[in-house]
Amino acid sequence: MERSKLSQSKRWVIKIGSALLTNDGQGLNLPALQKWVKQMVALRDQGIEVVIVSSGSVAEGMQRLGWQTRPSALHELQAAAAVGQMGLVQAYESEFAKYDIHTAQILMTHDDLSSRKRYLNIKSTVQTLLSYGVIPVINENDTVVTDEICFGDNDTLAALTANLIGADVLVIMTDQQGLYDDNPRENPNAKLISQAQVSRKDIEEMASPTGGALGKGGMYTKVMAAKRAARSGTATLIASGREPDVLPRLLSGEDLGTLLVPDLEPLTARQQWLAGHLQAKGKVILDDGAVQVLKNSGKSLLPIGVKAVDGDFQRGEMVVCVDERGAEIARGLANYSAVESQKIIGKPSQQIESILGFIADESIIHRDNLVLTK
Repeated sequence: MERSKLSQSKRWVIKIGSALLTNDGQGLNLPALQKWVKQMVALRDQGIEVVIVSSGSVAEGMQRLGWQTRPSALHELQAAAAVGQMGLVQAYESEFAKYDIHTAQILMTHDDLSSRKRYLNIKSTVQTLLSYGVIPVINENDTVVTDEICFGDNDTLAALTANLIGADVLVIMTDQQGLYDDNPRENPNAKLISQAQVSRKDIEEMASPTGGALGKGGMYTKVMAAKRAARSGTATLIASGREPDVLPRLLSGEDLGTLLVPDLEPLTARQQWLAGHLQAKGKVILDDGAVQVLKNSGKSLLPIGVKAVDGDFQRGEMVVCVDERGAEIARGLANYSAVESQKIIGKPSQQIESILGFIADESIIHRDNLVLTK
């Protein structure tokens, strides 16, 4: 998608980070939020459906609880999120109410999107809300999240949301102007990249691996979010939320921030769901022949092409397929547990039943439940 075609888009996911939403940890930046709400209403008036992915609950909770630094203990983070979520939702609801627009809060964990049934339920809910003119405000459910089921940052959550609803555009608003060819906080001569194809290898190297004191992300997570969003053909704009009228200006095609253009064939809805599984239960190591078969023919993964199994997964759980050098090739849902898989790897499919005493499938991972990630 070129900038000139952004005005033709119909559905935007807009992610707003903690660095923008808060006053250096001292509560929500309400004047700034009011401006963004006004801009989002302007998008709506031009026929754009808007979904918000909002950070800020932990930072708002810290302010309400009088904490000066972000805690590291999980139970304290959860407490801060629980307190702060009240202020965050109140702020959005009261501002959009000025324009007679309803909002809806949706809290998710990665566990919700890992379940195919819950994934489809969330998708249906968001689409229904949009059909009624409601603006969903999505955030990670920090009050119950653990390391095993978290997204890690709201950039990733925003990208998976874009996949979920088939958004045309993902806007990641940050405190930087966009993606630079070097870290602008360290190199004053760093140059802003106006546009790049999302498959470019060097854009990951350009992105800073660390974020600010309040946020968990950084430019690297934003680039990786753009790559994830591209799975559904979504273009990503990384731009400064401090620019006046940044959203309407982006819609008009103005050269602001960085546009990362999806240049690969979009995945099917089921493949997007499979690729969105961030937490794998194990991995299978493939020989070079199996790697080529998966990459070039789109066939199922047979046990004869698997050299080793790692992890403790059960049937139906997500596993990662890697080559002999450890590089990820694909991921999918296992037809056999780790114990069962260990017994049949390297063997022809015709021997599965004689080895295990039953046969669930001729493959370790069926092609319908497998997606290439490289």
